Amino acid sequence: MIKTSGSVRVDLLGGTLDISPIHLIIPNAFTLNLATTLKAEVCIEPQEQNNIIIESKDYNSSQTYSLKEFNKENLQSDFFGPLKFIALILNHFKLDSGYKITLSSGSPTGAGLGGSSSMGAVLYKALCQLTNQTFDKTACINIVQGYESIILNKGPAGYQDYHPAVYGGVLALKPQVGKIEVEQLYQLELKEFLEKRMTLIYSGETRLSGINNWEVYKGFFDGEDKIVSGLKKIADLSYQAYLAIKNKEYAKLITLIGEEGATRKVLFPGIVSPSMDSLYNEMREELTELKMKVCGAGGGGCFLLLHNESERGIIINHLKKYPKMRILDFEVDSPLN
Repeated sequence: MIKTSGSVRVDLLGGTLDISPIHLIIPNAFTLNLATTLKAEVCIEPQEQNNIIIESKDYNSSQTYSLKEFNKENLQSDFFGPLKFIALILNHFKLDSGYKITLSSGSPTGAGLGGSSSMGAVLYKALCQLTNQTFDKTACINIVQGYESIILNKGPAGYQDYHPAVYGGVLALKPQVGKIEVEQLYQLELKEFLEKRMTLIYSGETRLSGINNWEVYKGFFDGEDKIVSGLKKIADLSYQAYLAIKNKEYAKLITLIGEEGATRKVLFPGIVSPSMDSLYNEMREELTELKMKVCGAGGGGCFLLLHNESERGIIINHLKKYPKMRILDFEVDSPLN
């Protein structure tokens, strides 16, 4: 039996900038995110029968396929349904015996935390171990991103979601031609500061950020002023935040994350749902320094509230009026070797 896990991420600043070739066109298009203790998990168990059982804890479902069903015709069609992403990764390793694959994404469906991307990366890592192949982080990210781009079918997929699952910690993803430089920014002091001042809330509403990403992607290359200037502003805020972390100006970092969230709200109309807006505006009357950022490059089901250390109890009290919403408790996960 093989068990592996990897973090889902919270994006801090610079989502959408991680889409090729936007990341090369806009200067200093850094993307900052952190790995959480919310984990995508994969378990692989050998089976006596020559078939593949895919069990999804997220969807409470189990499907069985023969090895011969992993063929070109089925992989190019909708034969595998919502499991096509998993089937493509499994087929990449050309398994020749039966296994039960149990999967969990580590976050609610459509939460905007990159759960499916993390799960894909973790599955790839587990299959490398199963087949005695060397696990290469860059190859994992490139291959899994490619398969997920096929599934999304909404233009290029961003690269940020895969990195926390294989690197951990707090990351600056710095684009260069031909590669993405990964800088580990994790410090215990930064971890503790963020955990005391960030509350992650699942709204109970599923969002599809890939759709918003495509609209912005197209608008950028069509030269729409609002989108071009908006992405350049996000890049500027992200770079400032990178410098703030390097200089240990953590209070400034919180302010910049809030500004990025406000900029993204203008750039992606509709990413802040009416219930999110209502909760935020209600709390702002009491917590005047409160800031909000929706998770996911174009919007997801989760959002961050950025607040003073002593204010989390007030947030919990306000949430009682919104029964669909719930806090997702997490810690910043340590870097991986």
